[in-house]
Amino acid sequence: MSYEYFTVSSERAIATVTFERPPVNAFSEATRHEIIEIFDRLSEDDAVSVVIFTAKGKYFSGGADIKERAKVRAEQGQYRAVNRMSLASVQAVRECRKPVIGVLNGPAVGAGGAFITACDMIVAAEDAYLWMPEIDRGMVGGPALLARAFTPWRARWAFLTSSKIPASELHRLDVVQAVAPRDEVMAIALDWAKQIAEKPPLAVEAAKEMFNIAEVLPFREAALLEANTTVQLSHTEDSREAQQAFVEKRAPVFRRR
Repeated sequence: MSYEYFTVSSERAIATVTFERPPVNAFSEATRHEIIEIFDRLSEDDAVSVVIFTAKGKYFSGGADIKERAKVRAEQGQYRAVNRMSLASVQAVRECRKPVIGVLNGPAVGAGGAFITACDMIVAAEDAYLWMPEIDRGMVGGPALLARAFTPWRARWAFLTSSKIPASELHRLDVVQAVAPRDEVMAIALDWAKQIAEKPPLAVEAAKEMFNIAEVLPFREAALLEANTTVQLSHTEDSREAQQAFVEKRAPVFRRR
């Protein structure tokens, strides 16, 4: 895959997506189009089991490209189109069939916060932070994602005061699962990715889908769907191979069928 603002590499079932738009990796319309294409393609790539999402430079992302956004004319319906594209690009990450490991290499501001919290798990650099200053720009994009990541009170405080939440606090609140020096975060992400890549790929994809569904369905319906999905997986060769390999004390060989 070749893109203007992202590099995509793959090795041993692990794909790495790196955002590269200096100086602060701001999200523009063009970058959102690219991110949708990238994650949709990775969703359908059977050679990929897990995705690492990070950025190059000091920032994960400085947020939306405000200079571009300032040119959008609300009276012509352009703002609705931009917001629709913004939501679709974040959902492309969240709804990727493969687990996505977010590497918060630096500050995630505004839209950057939306993308990093769309990941399934996050490792953060010690000097990283999450900051949603949208209200200072006369916008309210952010409450939905903050309400998903924090308690209702913490989410309101963070958004209405435009407070920066450092990596240490994000870790304490379990929004990120590990904090390390900047030069060590990729190693942690790769370790997680290798662990996931060793598991039955069909079951991993199903688990990702179940976690997303569990956020919106009542418990009984979600549990029933899990049970039915487990039954379906039991008929696959990979499921039988995983159990047989455990009994025989050997490494399994999966074929995605």
